[in-house]
Amino acid sequence: MTPATEIINPHLHAYLTAHSTPPDGLLEDLASETARLYPDSTGLQISPEQGTLMTLLAQLSSARDAVEIGTFTGYSSVCIARGLLPGGTLLTCDVSEEWVSVAQRYWERAGLSDTVTPRLGPALDTLAELPEEPRFDLAFVDADKERYVDYWEALLPRLRPGGALLVDNALAVSQGSVTDDPLPTPALRYIRDFNDHAAADGRVDVVVVPIGDGLTLARKRP
Repeated sequence: MTPATEIINPHLHAYLTAHSTPPDGLLEDLASETARLYPDSTGLQISPEQGTLMTLLAQLSSARDAVEIGTFTGYSSVCIARGLLPGGTLLTCDVSEEWVSVAQRYWERAGLSDTVTPRLGPALDTLAELPEEPRFDLAFVDADKERYVDYWEALLPRLRPGGALLVDNALAVSQGSVTDDPLPTPALRYIRDFNDHAAADGRVDVVVVPIGDGLTLARKRP
């Protein structure tokens, strides 16, 4: 997660977190272990308030079946899976067996092992193996930025009308924000290109929410 001060000022961020449902002990343990095991990769993990938002979005949309691109150590998958209807499923994709092995321990602790199904390998290959028909109520993308448009295009046909597509890092990565000039990293150029692509897509209604690193929230039109 990018430092919150790059998106909103620290006083507002403190107020926001003080007035939001906090993470429980399991999520706090997961965040702490991730920071200990991967101190140089903590920016890959969503913020606690974003996790709360994602659980609420799954609940508010009565989502049953979800897909995630980019598992990392499992924080976001726990948040999504907790918001699904009883009997719901979450397919989560990543290329790192090491990261997923951490996530699996927390899925088990959370009682979500029967809900979450991990798939190792390139996510586009996993999606290509699925029928190109609406089956998911919610999708979340937090992976390699250069493929954001490709993930978007692969997911939308597989999203049910009225379904939600969430995309992380809409405003920032650890090296800077989308408004920096010049852009300090190619990832931000890919994100800006994706934001333009999503905003111009007539198949969805879309808003960028300034929470965490920025979250694109899109609803597929019926």
